[in-house]
Amino acid sequence: MAPKWRELADKLAEQIKGGEYEPGQQLPQIRELVQAGEGSKSTVHAAYRALEAEGLVTSSRGHGTVVRQQVPLKRLGIARYDKAKWRDGDEVAFIADRVASGRAYRRNEQTQTISLVEAPPAVAAAHGLPEGAEVYARARLVKEGDQPTHTLTSYYRPEHVEGTRLVDPTPGPAGRGGGFRVLYDAGYEIDHMKEELFARTPTSEEIKLLQLPPGEPVVELHRTTYTASDTVVEFAIGVHAASRFAWEYDFKVPDSAKDKEGQ
Repeated sequence: MAPKWRELADKLAEQIKGGEYEPGQQLPQIRELVQAGEGSKSTVHAAYRALEAEGLVTSSRGHGTVVRQQVPLKRLGIARYDKAKWRDGDEVAFIADRVASGRAYRRNEQTQTISLVEAPPAVAAAHGLPEGAEVYARARLVKEGDQPTHTLTSYYRPEHVEGTRLVDPTPGPAGRGGGFRVLYDAGYEIDHMKEELFARTPTSEEIKLLQLPPGEPVVELHRTTYTASDTVVEFAIGVHAASRFAWEYDFKVPDSAKDKEGQ
């Protein structure tokens, strides 16, 4: 016979999978289930811990136990940077992901802080600057509803962005078209970029900020953005909750041998 906490966990799991609790909805407080006769405080706590270990809920101080979004967002590759989205429209990258995933969004789901900082080693190397040179750091936290999905910090040379909306701390994208449109208007049209990805264990600060369940890794992104003349106009570092994204890339397969024949 299964222990009481396991029976309760299975019951709640069925309710979650059956749609009785929707993604983002908070489960009852432990004391409420105790009062409803579902078991002792330790029984309910053990059941909630089991649901968290199975990836069905997240628990954090101040937020309670919340049902996780089970269908991850599409995190587009090349398509999220289509110039028609941000140059001619107002679909910045995180919004492009939401649209592709059929999910709602609000522009203020991206918050930000702007600061002039000494360039960390990776930032200095990307921009070709000496370590310690000053750069602007534009740090964003992106949420889907109340749940954080990722952070993204873009680093810029002051001479590229001084006096532009990229150094305005107002929450949300940097105006119509976002940061890439600001660079475009300043004469720095983006042409190509490089993205590097790797998974790692989150820091304690990232666990708190992204409201990560125990054991969940993060995916770190390094994005270097260039103009056609190979000037680096942005170096960005993103930290993504691994289970909240499905990364999608759609591209033409290269044939370098054929390209050499045509030269």
